[in-house]
Amino acid sequence: MLELKQWFMSINQEWLWVIEVFMIVLATVFANFFAKRLIKKALHGLDRTSTNWDNILLEAMSRPLTWVVWLVGLAFASHLIYEETESQIFVATNLVRDIGIFVCITWFVLAFIRGAERELSRKSDLVDKHTAEALGKLVRLTVLITSGLVIIQELGFSISGVLAMGGIGGIAVGFASKDLLANFFGGLIIYLDRPFSIGDWIRSPDRDIEGTVEEIGWRITKIRNFESRPIYVPNSVFTNIIVENPSRMENRRISETIGLRYSDLESMDKIVTGVKSMLVAHDEIDSDRTLIINFNEFSNSSVDFIVYTFTKTTEWVKYHQIKQEVMLKIADIIEAHGAEIAFPTSTLHIANPLQLEKC
Repeated sequence: MLELKQWFMSINQEWLWVIEVFMIVLATVFANFFAKRLIKKALHGLDRTSTNWDNILLEAMSRPLTWVVWLVGLAFASHLIYEETESQIFVATNLVRDIGIFVCITWFVLAFIRGAERELSRKSDLVDKHTAEALGKLVRLTVLITSGLVIIQELGFSISGVLAMGGIGGIAVGFASKDLLANFFGGLIIYLDRPFSIGDWIRSPDRDIEGTVEEIGWRITKIRNFESRPIYVPNSVFTNIIVENPSRMENRRISETIGLRYSDLESMDKIVTGVKSMLVAHDEIDSDRTLIINFNEFSNSSVDFIVYTFTKTTEWVKYHQIKQEVMLKIADIIEAHGAEIAFPTSTLHIANPLQLEKC
């Protein structure tokens, strides 16, 4: 009986580390479970707060935190196994743990940046949506590059050597991909300067480019012209051309020259006054902008007056409806004063007409 008890004690001492490893793994499972429940409960409570930034922070933390719990727990278990067995497979336990935790931190930062980008885009009064996207992409790229360099340092490689090789390679790549880089920085300038946004109607007098902006990428901008055909413009083009953005105009202009017959010259003053009064009283004409209604020129077949004014609307279809209404009212005013709109005519004048004798 004593020998059996000693045998059990020897077995317990020999396999005690297995029990310890099991307990560590079990504790890790429970810790992961409670961490998930705690985060879920906290998120439910934060829904009642007035700001979304706490939700963004906790949501970005939720998934990386569970992985950190597993990394720490399994690292302890692996360290214990290595002390008992000295198996070479567990030599790099600490290195794997450190790199894994750093990857989780990077994961958390990237998720927080993405959430902040969505929040800033939602609050359009703080920053433009496309600017927020551009800044988010730049910050994420910076975080990824920095994280990559730190991981390389942890693996035992010299960062200075990597940067030196990267500098030499960067020069070669820069020469080989100068157009790609030009388009990249062109897209960055569009995001920062914001000469146009998605949905804007733009045109360039320098190039045959006109249409609605559908997409602004890092390399090209997609424009849909008025024939519904897509136009793909490299972003570098926009740094060298003039771009008009009619979508941001405050008014649309009506500029017309209307001619009367020379025989109606005496009615010109009354007609001009009537047209001006009509435009000042018109609900869709912006009387705060320049308004010019004046006798302008003695033309070949007519005496002309100009109509120069601005509509309140910038909508293309509505503008033409207003313009049609204004032009018809001008025609009515001309007719009401017994005048007519002139058309090209020619008068033959004979200085000394021949007199035919009667037979």
